Amino acid sequence: MPETIPAEKATGPGPKPQERWFLEGPRSRQSEFTSVVRIAFEFIRGFRTLHFVGPCVTVFGSARFGAEHPYYALAREAGARLAGLGFTVMTGGGPGIMEAANRGAREAGGRSVGCNIMLPEEQKLNPYLDVNVTFQHFFVRKLMLVKYSYAFLVMPGGLGTMDELFEAATLVQTGKIENFPVVVFGKDYWRPLLALLDEMVGAGTIARSDLDLLLFTDSMDEAMSQIEKHAIEKFGLVRRSRILGEG
Repeated sequence: MPETIPAEKATGPGPKPQERWFLEGPRSRQSEFTSVVRIAFEFIRGFRTLHFVGPCVTVFGSARFGAEHPYYALAREAGARLAGLGFTVMTGGGPGIMEAANRGAREAGGRSVGCNIMLPEEQKLNPYLDVNVTFQHFFVRKLMLVKYSYAFLVMPGGLGTMDELFEAATLVQTGKIENFPVVVFGKDYWRPLLALLDEMVGAGTIARSDLDLLLFTDSMDEAMSQIEKHAIEKFGLVRRSRILGEG
């Protein structure tokens, strides 16, 4: 028999109640199985949509910076530069830094992709996407943002951006993905984070070599050089038409 969502769990702000309830502890086995099937279909939809997008660089950053903000301009330039290298530019598909990177890629004649997430606020698809797919679960979306990418460019952002940064760094550190470059842009903005990482090295919770996984920079040229050297050259990517293909 299908379960009825309790009233106290079906109200309040946030994502759809079914998704919130899914994360709130055990339910009936039938309900858990139904969730697994729905999630499997969500994965399949993502795989089918993104299968032919080509090698990507994923750009992470805040949804809250408007077009007048300097960080927006930098992300727009980054999108254009990445497209110039032949990459598809992938983002979370929303406004702010994501929009700027997608916009830059499209304006430069490159390919622009967005992996959107259903949220009650902020996350609306930006108008600069050639391909887009919207997910209900963060963990499905995060997998897609990593699976097709050969590098990650992290612009200033909030909790979501930090989550994505550490996800990518941890996957590289633990060998779950190849040693793809992770470029963190904006030294002043990220200075407190870099100081925290140094403290963690001192405490022995991470190794000094772990910091080599990240490049902190204010130079767009340095960022692009890092990606070109450690993604294009290392993995033998060659330019084919608008995108890169594996040689």
